[in-house]
Amino acid sequence: MTDDSFDEIEDFSEDDFATGQNSELYEHYRFVADKGQGQIRVDKYLAMHIVGVSRNRIQQAAEADCILVNDNPVKSNYKIKPLDVISVVMNRPPRELEIIPEDIPLDVVYEDADLMVINKAPGMVVHPGFGNYQGTLVNAIAYRLKDTPEYDAKDPRPGVVHRIDKDTSGLLLVAKTAFAKTHLSEQFFNKTTKRQYVALVWGSVNEDEGRIEGNIGRDLKDRMLMTVFLDGEHGKPAVTHYRVIERLGYVTLVQCRLETGRTHQIRVHMKHIGHTLFNDERYGGNQILKGTNFAKYRQFVQNCFTLCPRQALHARTLGFVHPRTGEEMMFESALPEDMSQLLDKWRTYTANREV
Repeated sequence: MTDDSFDEIEDFSEDDFATGQNSELYEHYRFVADKGQGQIRVDKYLAMHIVGVSRNRIQQAAEADCILVNDNPVKSNYKIKPLDVISVVMNRPPRELEIIPEDIPLDVVYEDADLMVINKAPGMVVHPGFGNYQGTLVNAIAYRLKDTPEYDAKDPRPGVVHRIDKDTSGLLLVAKTAFAKTHLSEQFFNKTTKRQYVALVWGSVNEDEGRIEGNIGRDLKDRMLMTVFLDGEHGKPAVTHYRVIERLGYVTLVQCRLETGRTHQIRVHMKHIGHTLFNDERYGGNQILKGTNFAKYRQFVQNCFTLCPRQALHARTLGFVHPRTGEEMMFESALPEDMSQLLDKWRTYTANREV
């Protein structure tokens, strides 16, 4: 790491710290404590090792679970021990990661001088990162906006305003200018945007509608997973509202409305109430969680997994206030083909089920 990159932490915004519907965290700084390191608070240690960054900014990063010691999030008062590995992570890649414009087709639902609304296909990674340096949404945006004077793919101020997972389809908001990014990010931070998702979940959801509340944070044993904490000491507050759209026997189609935007929020909250998303490999939804033991049923489910080889989750609606005109904007995206075919298959099975 060079001294030229040490000012990045001062440029962190709330959006950089916030964990939206995105599973990726990128390491920006890494230090290994000396063998003779005396015990010292982690915020003080980092303030000493990162030139030009305020201790207050480091404390904000710790509150957002962006300070890791030995791959586990710690608070500002954690005492560094000899040979501890200290990392600073964010939900955007380091600036030095080169963004290569690529001519990748995009489904642009709306575009003007300030912003774009994109209907993201399932399987497309949003940001370049380890293992995904090309073929991402950001690479495609960089190509589309390569002749736009105010847009610089290497500048974190414009760009994607919020995140959805690689295997989640649906609507994403992109700011083409720093002005738009500031105003749109503020709406997400203040929870004034309108976002609704459609998900197919395992099991028959008892209530027609409900509210799920529980702090969400990275699992203390497996950082690839998010989990719900009820102790109030871990994670960040999260609220999801759900409503049943259609009951299909062993699965249920639900609509989810987000009050907050935590990493994997819908996936984790629905699992928390016993209704893991269908074919959500990371959270166990790629197993047969409801139904019979008959070989015919097991084969049917496997065929469904093949038909929709991802978690059955789609960002269907997106509403916000235009940063320049003040106009209320609302967009809706139809279900992608894989989810539509999956639902039709379950409808046929449920209609003809004998047991």
